[in-house]
Amino acid sequence: MDDIAREYLPIIIFLAVAIGLGLVLILAAIVLAVRNPDPEKVSAYECGFNAFDDARMKFDVRFYLVSILFIIFDLEIAFLFPWAVAFKDISMVGFWSMMVFLAVLTAGFAYEWKKGALEWE
Repeated sequence: MDDIAREYLPIIIFLAVAIGLGLVLILAAIVLAVRNPDPEKVSAYECGFNAFDDARMKFDVRFYLVSILFIIFDLEIAFLFPWAVAFKDISMVGFWSMMVFLAVLTAGFAYEWKKGALEWE
């Protein structure tokens, strides 16, 4: 029984430190947080519209284009990184399939560029 306790002691210490640090940070946020934030601080910042306006209002299509641009680069990195790590074990079929994938992503990027999503007024 003594050997088991000795083996698990670092894990128990790690969990105690993690729980203690979590509690300290939560309590510090409660104690130090600003109670009356500036109205500018709590205003909508992500899409430029008030949070509780009409959900059916029209807005610029560039918001959609920016999100598509994010997805293009997010997918590219998500698939390109593991492919690059395993590059030495990949056949020519794997290489050319990734080139086709990158060509499709590049076409999407060129479409957004043509539509003017990168030129924000």
